[in-house]
Amino acid sequence: MKKIFTYLLLLTFFVNIQAKEVPQMPNPPRLVNDFANIMAPQDANVIEQKLRIFNDSTSTQIVIITENSIDDDDVFDYSFRLAQKWGIGQKGKNNGVLIYTAIAERKIRIQVGYGLEAVLTDAACKEIIEKIIKPAFKQKSYAAGLDAATTQIMAICKGEYSADPKEKKGLNPAFIMLIIIIVLVILSISSKGGGGRTYSSSGSDWWTAAMIGSAMSGGGRRSGGGSFGDFSSGSGSFGGFGGGSFGGGGAGGDW
Repeated sequence: MKKIFTYLLLLTFFVNIQAKEVPQMPNPPRLVNDFANIMAPQDANVIEQKLRIFNDSTSTQIVIITENSIDDDDVFDYSFRLAQKWGIGQKGKNNGVLIYTAIAERKIRIQVGYGLEAVLTDAACKEIIEKIIKPAFKQKSYAAGLDAATTQIMAICKGEYSADPKEKKGLNPAFIMLIIIIVLVILSISSKGGGGRTYSSSGSDWWTAAMIGSAMSGGGRRSGGGSFGDFSSGSGSFGGFGGGSFGGGGAGGDW
C-alpha cells in the first residue's frame, strides 16, 4: 500500500513538472490572442471585432489562442486548464468556446463550455476541425481557417443565449445643455429681428455667446472624457471574461 501511495506521489510530481504554464490574460483582454503571430494584425482585428459583436448580442464568448508550442504537454489537458483559468464564457451560463492551436506540434483543440455542449457537440467540433480548419491550415491560411471556423460556431450557437439586458440610460446631460443653448440662440436671434447681429459683452447675448464658445472649444466635458458632440458608445465592446466553466466537451485534431 505504501509503495502504491509513493508511486502516485511520484506520478503527480512528474505530471506537475511536465505541465505547461498557462499564459496570463493580456490587458486589456482580447478574444483573439495570436501569441504565435500566424495572422496579419489586420486579419486578427477583423475576427476580433466579429467575435466582440457576437459576445455583445449573445453573451457567448468564442476565444482564439495560438501558441508556438505546447511544450510536450497534452493538448486536451492544457487547453482545458487554459479555458478554465481564463474563465471563458459567462458564470452560470458557461457559454464559452476556446479554439486552441499549437503550431510546432500542429495540434488543434476546441474546448466547449458546459452550457453549449448540447448544441456545439463533439461531432460538430470534429467536423469543423476536419472540414474547415485543417484544409486552411495545410495551406498556411491560418486567419481564413479560424475566421471560417468561428463563423460556423457562431451559426451553431446562435439563439442559445442572449446578452443580459443593459440598464437603460436617460438623456445625456451634455446633450440637454446643447439643446438649451441652441434654443437660446434661436430666441435671441428672433428677438433682435433675425439680422446677423454680433454678440455684445453684456446681458443675455454675452451669456449665450460664452456658452457657445465653451461648447465649441470643448469646455463642457462629460465624466467619460468626451465633448458635447461625443455620444457614440462604439460597437463590439468587450469588458473581459465572465468566469465560465468547462467539462471537457469538444474535439481535437492535427494537420
